[in-house]
Order: sequence, then structure tokens, then C-alpha cells
Amino acid sequence: MTTTNGTIENGQSDKKSLILPRPLTNLEIQHRQIFINNDWHSSVSGRTLPVYNPATGKKLCEVEEGDKADVDKAVDAAKAAFQRGSAWKRLDATGRGRLLHKLCDLIERDRLILATLETMDTGKPFLHSFLIDMEGCIRTLRYFAGWADKIQGKTVPVDESFFCYTVHEPIGVCGAITPWNFPLLMLIWKMGPALCCGNTMVIKPAEQTPLTSIYMGSLIKEAGFPPGVVNIVPGYGPTAGAAISYHPDIDKVAFTGSTEVGKLIKKAASKSNLKRVTLELGGKNPCIVFADSDLEQAVECAHQGIFFNQGQCCTAASRVFVEESIYPEFVRRSVEHAKRRLVGDPMDPKTEQGPQIDQEQYNKILELIQSGKEEGAKLECGGSGLGDRGLFIKPTVFSEVKDDMRIAREEIFGPVQAILKFKSIDEVIRRANSTEYGLTAAVFTGSLDKALTIASALQSGTVWINCYNALHAQTPFGGFKMSGNGRELGEYALAEYTEVKTVTIKLSQKNHYTNTVTDN
Repeated sequence: MTTTNGTIENGQSDKKSLILPRPLTNLEIQHRQIFINNDWHSSVSGRTLPVYNPATGKKLCEVEEGDKADVDKAVDAAKAAFQRGSAWKRLDATGRGRLLHKLCDLIERDRLILATLETMDTGKPFLHSFLIDMEGCIRTLRYFAGWADKIQGKTVPVDESFFCYTVHEPIGVCGAITPWNFPLLMLIWKMGPALCCGNTMVIKPAEQTPLTSIYMGSLIKEAGFPPGVVNIVPGYGPTAGAAISYHPDIDKVAFTGSTEVGKLIKKAASKSNLKRVTLELGGKNPCIVFADSDLEQAVECAHQGIFFNQGQCCTAASRVFVEESIYPEFVRRSVEHAKRRLVGDPMDPKTEQGPQIDQEQYNKILELIQSGKEEGAKLECGGSGLGDRGLFIKPTVFSEVKDDMRIAREEIFGPVQAILKFKSIDEVIRRANSTEYGLTAAVFTGSLDKALTIASALQSGTVWINCYNALHAQTPFGGFKMSGNGRELGEYALAEYTEVKTVTIKLSQKNHYTNTVTDN
């Protein structure tokens, strides 16, 4: 890892020193306002919303609370920036790519600031913010910056009297409503393809975690994006989020969050202007472990798959199906891993698990844990909050879980591992698919034939084989069934931010016959 300011060394005398990033102390929160037209604004209503540190419960700051009136201003700015003749429309594709690369340079420059803000805001371990979230932002933005001048149409062979071709044009004003679990990363997943295709944006970050998204406004301006291309309106879902979903001048909405809210957004879009909608929603993801797998690898991947980010992942390995013959050993090792997991101060580099995002989520997780106990699952470890330490929950493992239990059916979004037992391939395929969700799945086996058989049978947008959470900017991501519509990342994401136009030209008959005679 490259040495940067604010790092510490943890090395051994016989090995190359390991350089670890270190969070900034006493970081001042500079940006708290609404960002429209490359300028900072107070909310029309004059209201603000509080932002808390989930690790301490202390209020970090107040940010401006946008609502419909502020969204209207942002949409007007984005619409003007998209008009023919504007500075953004005059910029060619190479110029758009150059701006995205410049923005990425600024994210790299301010990586420590952004990672520290992200940890303060979400409670996730700082090393995860710096090494995983920020790295994902950088790689994704670089990837889409490279796509900007490579979005091409085709010529289409039709009747010889016509010349026909297609072009891929930007949709227009795109709304982005982002979640609280990966605030900046999910913003970049939407911003990268939207901007590289030439769209303009109105963004509403989650009310719990708006700080890094608002900070991005300063970098957007510094990078040189024309006014109105990116506008950021912090606010609540039922007000600012609903205004984006219903707005007749927003041409597309991208949302990451719960299935319940996704349904509301789709309904709102259908009532306004039939705007295009992409949704990345919930998951109840199966992780299938066969007896012929590398057991320790499977245990470790399943452990990280459920406990990473405090379990607050739509991709979480929340249903672990283990073949009967290795079930007791898998459970034993999983419990050992869970008991070793370090829960505590997210700014401490040793910490593996921080707090849940807020009291509502904390209470929901504990209520589902209680349902597991009452419905007959065996609590192997954890199962409660961490003493009097606010929103921290002990890593929890349940064995003897049955398919009809709530912990096997409902998305918990917390550090709760449910381990189920299976006997045959046909059985586990049927049970894995018996859910309304279809976001991700994983298979652990030493047999390639078995792995591919399972992968083809699973109703899931992503299937990992002998790995978990292997996400890359180049590979599409999205769900089947109630896990959403559309795809983010990879070349497939470009189609979600472009319209295909067909142009057909009638050729001159005179020229056609003249050329024919000349050729003869």
C-alpha cells in the first residue's frame, strides 16, 4: 500500500512494514448545505436535520433539510444544464471522461477525509471505509471515466434504398436516492455511469448519512463540472425522496434501499411521467456449502459474508445451507469465528465490527433475534446487545434453523448468521430459491460440475463460486424478483442511462442507379 499522510506502520523486523491508514482526529465538518448549480444553499423551509455518530450517540452536526421546493430548484438547474447549447452539452465525450478522472483524482487526494467522515457517519470500521469503500469508489469512477468516449451505436443493414444507424443518447435528468450502509460507494455506482453517458443529476443521500455525499459537491465544483450537472439535496425520504420520484422533469430514478421503499418509488414514477427506474433492493441470500468444499475457506467466507459492515449489506450471506455430513463441524468453526470477532470503536484499527446505524435498526435486529429463540433455533453465541454500549450487537450465530422461521425468511440487516442443514442438490436448490428475493448467492464445492449446475439453477443476479462479495467495477450487479430491476456496474449499467435512437435515411435513387451503371 502506498504511504500517505496520516498512516502508521505495523511491521516485523523480517518482513516489509505494513502501512495502515489512520483516521483524522478532530475533523471539522465543512459542508452542511444543499448543493445546487455549483453553489451552497440553505433550505427553502429553513429547516435542518440532525446527523449522529452511531458509535457514540453524539450529534455530529445539523445539515440543511431539503424538501420539494429544494428538489424543484435542483431539477431546474439540472434541466438547464442538460439543454442544447449548455456548457455540459457542448463538452465532448473525451471531455466528460477527463472531468470524471479529475474528480477521481480529488477523491484520492481527500481519501482520508472521506473515509473519516464515512466512519463518523455510519459507524463502520475506519479501515473498511478507507480500504474497501474508498477503493471501490476510485476503481468504479476510473472505470466509467474510461467508458465516456467508447459508447457507440451501430449501422443496421436494411433495404438497399436506406441507410440506417443507431445512436446512444443520454436520458436527461437522473435522480439518485442512495442508502445509509454504503453512502459514498452507492453514490459513485450511480454517478459514474450517469455522468459518463452525458446525463445531469439530482441526488438525495440517506438522511442518516449525508456527510460524504455533501462533501462531494465541493469536489464536483473543484473538478470543473459545469453548474447544474450535479445537485445534492439532503432530506428525508417521504419529502425530498418522494419529490424526486414524482417529479415530471426527472427522466430516470436510481434507488438503492429496501424493497418496501422501492415499490413506492416505482408507483410514484408510474404516476408522474413513466420515468425509467432502476432498483437495487433487499436480499435473503443463500450460501451453499457442500461436503467436498475447502471447509475453512467456506467458514471464513460465510463469516465475512454475514458480519461485514455489521451485517448491514443487501448481499449478506443470511441463509447458510450446509451439507448434513459436515454440519456440526461447520457450526463449531463458525461459532469460534464469531466469538473472536472484535466489536468496538470503529476508529480503532483492530475493530472488525462497529455499531448498527440507529436505534430503529438496532431494535429490529434484536426483535428478530428474539423470534429465532422463540421459534426453536439454537442460539450458539451472541444474541444480545453489547452491555450498555449503545447500538453495538454481539456477533450472533443460530444453528438448527428451519426455512419457515422469521430469521430464515426476513432480511435482518444485522450481524446474525443463520445456519441450515441440507441433504441433496435438488433439495438445496429448491430451498435456496424459495424466497421472494434473488440478489446474490454463493456455492462452495470442489466440483466444478456441481458448482455450474447449482449456478445455472439459482434464481439470483450474482452467483459466487468458492468466494463471497467478490464485486468488481467491470461486472454487472443487480437482482431477480423482489431484489430489484436493472443493473449497476459494468458495461450493462450504461444501458440504464442511455436511450437508443434509430436514424433511417432514404438514399437518392438517382445516385443509386448512377453508381450501379458506373460500377458495370
